[in-house]
Amino acid sequence: MKAKYVRINGIQIDDTFAEAFNMRGTRVIITAQNLKWAYHAANAMTGFATSVIGCGVEAGIERELLPAETPDGRPGVAILMFAMGSKVLMQQLETRMGQCILTCPTAAAFSGIDSEDKINLGKNLRYFGDGFQTSKLINRKRYWRVPVMDGEFLVQETTGMVRAIGGGNFLVLGQSQAQVLTACEAAIEAMKQIPNVIMPFPGGVVRSGSKVGSKYKTMFASTNDAFCPTLKGLTNTELDNDIESVMEIVIDGLSFEDISKAMKAGIEAACNLGSSCGIKRISAGNYGGKLGPHHFKLHEILGGKSA
Repeated sequence: MKAKYVRINGIQIDDTFAEAFNMRGTRVIITAQNLKWAYHAANAMTGFATSVIGCGVEAGIERELLPAETPDGRPGVAILMFAMGSKVLMQQLETRMGQCILTCPTAAAFSGIDSEDKINLGKNLRYFGDGFQTSKLINRKRYWRVPVMDGEFLVQETTGMVRAIGGGNFLVLGQSQAQVLTACEAAIEAMKQIPNVIMPFPGGVVRSGSKVGSKYKTMFASTNDAFCPTLKGLTNTELDNDIESVMEIVIDGLSFEDISKAMKAGIEAACNLGSSCGIKRISAGNYGGKLGPHHFKLHEILGGKSA
């Protein structure tokens, strides 16, 4: 008989799944004179990009890049951007490129992913050069050099766009806010080592997990009251009496396997702290399979074994 839950270091892993949905994604490589300025550009470009509910895109820094890994031999960072459709992704990419990368001292931008579907990276930004811009074709890839006041802005004409997945997640339930946040921080550090994924919320963690719908007609998402500790006596709660804080980690990735690996790494890192550190359960957010076609079953991801 299938177990209702497994335990890792005394922490209960619910027999549930995270429900995720289809997205379109791209990767951009941002380089600069040094990592300080590469991060300035990348942080600006991925700002206000936590959720498609209100931001249009979900974006984040994937990892640092050594000079040997970048097209121009300078230090850099790779960012990932995800949107519900190609039109929104293209619009957001161009807007953010113009306002955050073109404007940043010493920054340059290159395609970070190959695919048959191409979207504009610098194709339209070149017009900022007011006719003074020049281009060069290298290995069938076109680059633009746009004159700016600190020298020139180098940008690749296009980047690739691929099918991706958004909304992988898990919930950390514990006895206090501080304990849950500590576990989430450990999870995020482990997940940052996994390629092809981002955790788009502040610091990778979201406290305001939502459900579909609301009592208010203008709201299509509202607080996930079943997991709100202060509402235990007022709603159909999912929480035991000793749970006083719940936080969620959301993952976007380029494939189902990428998100599964990140979830496994994050859950195991949180559980490594043990139940003595106040973490009691790991669960996940889903809507009964009605939101998206990708279901990340916690027991399968973890191998279905207690430890």
